[in-house]
Amino acid sequence: MKPGFNPGRRVILWRHGRTEWNVAGRVQGQTDIPLDEVGRQQAVDAAARLASLRPVRIVSSDLSRAADTAQALADRTGLEVELDPRLRELAFGAREGLTWRESWERFPAEMQAWADGDETRIEGAETHAQAGARLEAALRDHLDALPLGETLVVVAHGAVLRTGILSFLGIAEESWRQFGGLSNCHWSVLQEARYEEWSQWRLSEWNSGSLPEPVMSDDEADEPDPGLGNSAPAV
Repeated sequence: MKPGFNPGRRVILWRHGRTEWNVAGRVQGQTDIPLDEVGRQQAVDAAARLASLRPVRIVSSDLSRAADTAQALADRTGLEVELDPRLRELAFGAREGLTWRESWERFPAEMQAWADGDETRIEGAETHAQAGARLEAALRDHLDALPLGETLVVVAHGAVLRTGILSFLGIAEESWRQFGGLSNCHWSVLQEARYEEWSQWRLSEWNSGSLPEPVMSDDEADEPDPGLGNSAPAV
């Protein structure tokens, strides 16, 4: 390790396995839909890979499809699953249980407003920004308790993970739709770069089903510039 460099923390943000509503194309939101048989096997298979990263904590949404996915990793590692309701999926309100087509048929004006950028028209729904801020706040709280050099696994849901990660990284909301969603039982990885008192979080994997690998590159941005000192932006 170079002088002044410290081992950064790592977060694996893992989406739950498949459900019957995923297959049917129905919006789940905060409706508590369980994993189907395929989803349970996806969780077991992914857990076998993620366990090799030696996480020290597993934090999950309290909805069963996420909590049961997290438990597959807990069974492999001997860790306990800590439940945090702030990691629940974005609330889609009156759309929950409906397919995309059914939503447009039942709420044409509200869905058009949503397509135009106004997410406030569906009764009981949360905006992507609200959900992203909620997950970001939870993530920051859990990172405060994570020692340097250790790995945290956060198990949650597609929409709230996507928006929460991008909110955490400070990516402008108008760019969020340029990032694709996470597949069932795939994950994204945030890695912290640290030099003395300076730190920065980077997105090192997005919608991955394989283990993170060290970056071997000629890109100087792969390591923080010691000359930045404490003036570098931190996330």
